[in-house]
Amino acid sequence: MEREKFGSRMGFILLSAGCAIGIGNVWRFPYVAGMYGGGMFVLFYLLFLIVMGVPVMTMEFAVGRASRKSVIRSFTELEKPGQKWHLHGYIGMAGNYLLMMFYTTVAGWMLYYFYQMLTGKFTGKDQEQVAGLFQEMLESPTVLTVVMVIIVVAGILICSLGLQKGVERITKVMMLLLLFIIVVLAVRSITLEGGTEGLKFYLLPDVQRMRDVGILETITAAMNQAFFTLSLGIGSMAIFGSYIDKSRTLLGESVNIAMLDTFVALVSGLIIFPTCFAFDISPDMGPSLIFITLPNIFNHMVGGRVWGTLFFVFMTFAAFSTILAVFENIISCGMDLFHWSRKKSCLINLVALIVLSLPCVFGYNIWSAIQPLGEGSTILDLEDFIVSNMMLPVGSLVYLLFCVTRYGWGFDHYLKEANTGEGIKMPGGVRFYVTFILPVLLFFLTVKGWIR
Repeated sequence: MEREKFGSRMGFILLSAGCAIGIGNVWRFPYVAGMYGGGMFVLFYLLFLIVMGVPVMTMEFAVGRASRKSVIRSFTELEKPGQKWHLHGYIGMAGNYLLMMFYTTVAGWMLYYFYQMLTGKFTGKDQEQVAGLFQEMLESPTVLTVVMVIIVVAGILICSLGLQKGVERITKVMMLLLLFIIVVLAVRSITLEGGTEGLKFYLLPDVQRMRDVGILETITAAMNQAFFTLSLGIGSMAIFGSYIDKSRTLLGESVNIAMLDTFVALVSGLIIFPTCFAFDISPDMGPSLIFITLPNIFNHMVGGRVWGTLFFVFMTFAAFSTILAVFENIISCGMDLFHWSRKKSCLINLVALIVLSLPCVFGYNIWSAIQPLGEGSTILDLEDFIVSNMMLPVGSLVYLLFCVTRYGWGFDHYLKEANTGEGIKMPGGVRFYVTFILPVLLFFLTVKGWIR
């Protein structure tokens, strides 16, 4: 069976960026940037994106493109006889499933809030009532299950249409709309009275604020955000590498994707800080920012229902673009491993993903007594911790070592694949850096994530 291919380069870039652009860009990046000195944090973030994120992304793409296989089979194609790199394929596969076990639920929240905002459920509510609505949603297993099932069914249906007709076509439209909506929201936010104070807080480098939280802490937080924003390590990018031709170099494409991802993260801050400052509300991190703080602000804004609806369309697209990308990886793994047809892999995974997503749904209601990471934690927190703190950094280290050591695929093979085609070439001079320095940075990040 011939490998499917992208219909266009733009499709590849938007789909890969869609995978990287997720909820973390919006509910984590602005808060962390504000906490760690605004512009100073952003500068460190951009630096680490270039020196850590982009090189590892080229490696994941290279493994995908050279093998023409999904994560489960790519190492088998490229490793030398008797080597065990292919075992990471199974870990990567597990990582994709685990990521979807909670991401489908959170995407469901976004969809539900879009519906609530559209139908005016928040109009006239005060802060406590808005917080109460969020709690009410979490405590209802029926609501959470229904929206999660809608997300899974929609994702699988789109994937079942094929790479070009389904995933690529829908993601292109969704990503272009997402980019348009985010710019419109940012312009509205910046023009709010009192919004410029928020802009200063966000974008002006504040060395004192950085010193207050600690310079090393700031650097580590920037490294963390830059690295995890690209969803590297579990083969989510390798799958798109396997679908592209050899006409473009991988460094150029990786830079484009990182730029799009960063654009969304930075513009999210342009929406959140001016808005929060204009209404004198402290910007939060995580779910409370999206589901409590912002709906409150939209309530007090002229035309708030329209802006709130637009915001939750944007958030639904950000979450769903990641879901489509990872679903494609999961379905492709089934096709590679068991030689299933696309339709069969879609049907089996439709059932599997709904069942696997239920623990996260029930973790907020029926199973709320289960608090795996201490008091107040949920099943989602545990699933997120395993993916973000273990599978992504360790997986990235595996890709890195596979591409740079003679015990794996080897630096020469990687460089040749990465530099095939037109565009920016990866200089051979990076060999020392990627072989001896980058692994140490990744190892540091991994350990730091475990001992938090």
